[in-house]
Amino acid sequence: MSPNPVSSNPVLQTVLRWGITVGVVVIVAAAVIGFVVAAGAGLWSGVIGALVGVVFPALTAVSILVANRWFGTPNYIPIFFGIVMGGWVLKFVVVIVALLILSRVEWIVAPVFYFSLVAAAIASLVVDFVVLSRMRLPGVSDISLPQTNPED
Repeated sequence: MSPNPVSSNPVLQTVLRWGITVGVVVIVAAAVIGFVVAAGAGLWSGVIGALVGVVFPALTAVSILVANRWFGTPNYIPIFFGIVMGGWVLKFVVVIVALLILSRVEWIVAPVFYFSLVAAAIASLVVDFVVLSRMRLPGVSDISLPQTNPED
């Protein structure tokens, strides 16, 4: 593992911190609105929908952070793409399975679940946009230029 941090790590860590913060707010709001709309079943439908909308986008940032731990090793590129692409495929399959299972649960209030999921996904996208637009990174980073000999 490399002791050199990758320049994208602070961005991804900030996305995760803000994503969790905004996600908690969306989950609480979805729970309250769900409870008002459909009592206990609406509360849990809102919580589950918002959790799905918050957790799955965060998994991409987590997979990149995990993959970046191998930065500087000879096999960094295949490890990085294996972890990130494997994570995306796994996430894709798990989302489909979760939605198929949740669509068959009798007490899920579909509109509350759907709007909570959409609200959390939009909130996650807004967090990503705001963090990425405010972070300042050089156009070229994470490289070392060869040292020149001043005597040449």
